Amino acid sequence: MQWLTLAVSFLMAAVVAPPLVRSLRDNDFVRENYRGARAAFPAGIAIPVVALLALIPLSLLAELADADVFPDGVRAGFTYVMGVALLGLLDDLVGSDMPARGWRGHARAAARGGLTTGAIKAAGSLGLALFVLYGAGLSTGEYLLEVAVLVVATNLFNLLDLRPGRSAKALVLLGAGLLIGSMDADPLWVVGIFVGPVLVLLPLDLREVGMLGDTGSNAIGAVAGVWLVLALDHTGQAIALAVMTLVTVYGEFRSIAAVIDRTPGLRHLDSLGRTTHA
Repeated sequence: MQWLTLAVSFLMAAVVAPPLVRSLRDNDFVRENYRGARAAFPAGIAIPVVALLALIPLSLLAELADADVFPDGVRAGFTYVMGVALLGLLDDLVGSDMPARGWRGHARAAARGGLTTGAIKAAGSLGLALFVLYGAGLSTGEYLLEVAVLVVATNLFNLLDLRPGRSAKALVLLGAGLLIGSMDADPLWVVGIFVGPVLVLLPLDLREVGMLGDTGSNAIGAVAGVWLVLALDHTGQAIALAVMTLVTVYGEFRSIAAVIDRTPGLRHLDSLGRTTHA
């Protein structure tokens, strides 16, 4: 019955996420996106909210009906994603006055004696990763590798989220690849409580009804990191880390969005479902 984590979270998201996003707009929690359209912000708050609400029926089933609802590793995964979402929310709420971008920008700000919310988010994500993987019986090298996968994935998906739907689409593609490659659905059930609201938010994001913000994009990145750690062996994790690091470093100096726009297949996939304007 571990598939219930995804099913319950998806149904809960379908009920909760749209009115929550409307409530953000009605209360003037809005921000202009890349083309100047005003969208509810941060709509990504629906991800941790739905996950917390989904715990009510799931925990009752697990405790009172003795149902095998929660797979191994769900506590650690839940802790990491929720913590990262909280750090993203901090960045969304108070980070607008701190314009440093990218690791280099935050490092320069720190060198001048400043403390950006981005730097807090990066350090906090590292602390969370170190904590949730502590005591897992890993060697030192394996431990540091898995920590790095979590942290770099969290940052990369935030870096990708410059157009509506991009980070959620990347998670869907990654998840499909991991499911097909590993032929193992157990990692999906671990992160399923977050995948449900991500899927429901995707069309709202694409239609520019809501903007995920760092709350959403970092949470999606955290889900991706947890999924990678659970689905891949350490060789696969090392390869994934190398690829993600290369993309991240490239994004520090060049525009990832420009690469996507110049690549026909990627451009089509990236724009699929997105609101178009004359």
